[in-house]
Amino acid sequence: MVLGAGLAAVSLGAARADTLASALAHGYEHSGLLDQNRALLRAADEDVAQALATLRPILSWSAQTALSTSSQRRDSASGVVGVDSFDVSSQVSLTASLLLYDGGQTRYGLDSQKALVLSTRERLRQIEQQVLQRVVEAYMEVRRAAAFVELRQNNLQLITQELRAAQDRFEVGEITRTDVSLAEAQLASARSQLAADEGQLAQARAEFRAAVGRAPGPLGAVPDARIPGSLAEAQAIARREHPSILEAQHSISVAEINIAAAEAAKRPTVSLSGTLTVDDEFEDSQQIGITANQTLYSGGRIASQVRQAKARRDAARGALINTSRTIDRNVENAYALLAVARASIEASGREVRAAQVAFDGLREEARLGARTTLDVLNAEQDLLDARATLASAQIDETLATYVVLASIGRLTAEQLGLAVQVYDPVAYYNLVRNAPSSTSEQGKALDRVLDAIGR
Repeated sequence: MVLGAGLAAVSLGAARADTLASALAHGYEHSGLLDQNRALLRAADEDVAQALATLRPILSWSAQTALSTSSQRRDSASGVVGVDSFDVSSQVSLTASLLLYDGGQTRYGLDSQKALVLSTRERLRQIEQQVLQRVVEAYMEVRRAAAFVELRQNNLQLITQELRAAQDRFEVGEITRTDVSLAEAQLASARSQLAADEGQLAQARAEFRAAVGRAPGPLGAVPDARIPGSLAEAQAIARREHPSILEAQHSISVAEINIAAAEAAKRPTVSLSGTLTVDDEFEDSQQIGITANQTLYSGGRIASQVRQAKARRDAARGALINTSRTIDRNVENAYALLAVARASIEASGREVRAAQVAFDGLREEARLGARTTLDVLNAEQDLLDARATLASAQIDETLATYVVLASIGRLTAEQLGLAVQVYDPVAYYNLVRNAPSSTSEQGKALDRVLDAIGR
């Protein structure tokens, strides 16, 4: 929310300036990658509904019609001629079945699917962070490239002025033709570097269109993101909230449940079934029964499946340890980048001030004949380099604060307070978790939701 308010305030000061908040909102609402992973989450939600359906009665019907014929051949003794006859029979059956007991396999399967849904939600949050971080980077890289182009343009104007001054001094005999040629060479180099920077700006704008879904306008200034005050605090937040860690934790839950499901396969299964059959003469018959079965020997398959499930549980635990360490490292790296950027800003600021004083002094001394044109051009190049370094460091500092946000798991539309309709992963799950039929009121509401998503 701080970002949204801060960027809105900045946008008021820059007429028609595109803000980072608006770019993030547009990127969030028009991301094909987010749409793809939201659909995958809805598919995982449906797995819960399908697992629940296996615990309910199953009704089915069948109909069949049979045509039978009989033939009577000529009897040589009696002289009777054979006659073909046809008989048509039909019947309709209604069958119901219900699982009574399977050692908990089906229930464990349902719990496993629920844990998978939670894991998939965290994966969606990771994708959301990736999408928004790409928007931030694209936005800041356009600002960086635009700053470089502006510096090059100013540099080109100064060198043009120096060239004119050199030509004037050459005409009155104060300097040689060599000094003029040096200024001309510097001007040609400045034009070449400007063309290169304009190419970088074009590439940055293309990346902006790919990340955000539209071309950038004039970009406003960006305040630093609000981040924890210390590395230790940030790492503690990341361990609690980062979606990669939460996903790994849910994966362990899935693996633990799958172990129980594999062990449940050793137990018997009991099911109830009934059938009602009506033939073409409207005579009916009923049958009801209970079926029980249990695998006594499977060649070691069930025991192998239990061991396999435990191995996957151990792998999931190892993945959590590795993920936690990676997140800790990423947070530390993000703060290191931020520290480097801030140090660079401080040093570059001093360098710009010193280079400006040196350039002003050299140019004045050159007018008095105490310095050459080359001295002035070199000083101008030093000043340009210092300004470019400062501008780049300022971009890097802002970028680093958003990298910190991503590293702790808080670079999301909700945390940033973007002016968007934040996608609610629970809403669809609540509609389908009870496995509604298409004819129920809940099923009809679900159809309307799907129609809206399709549009």
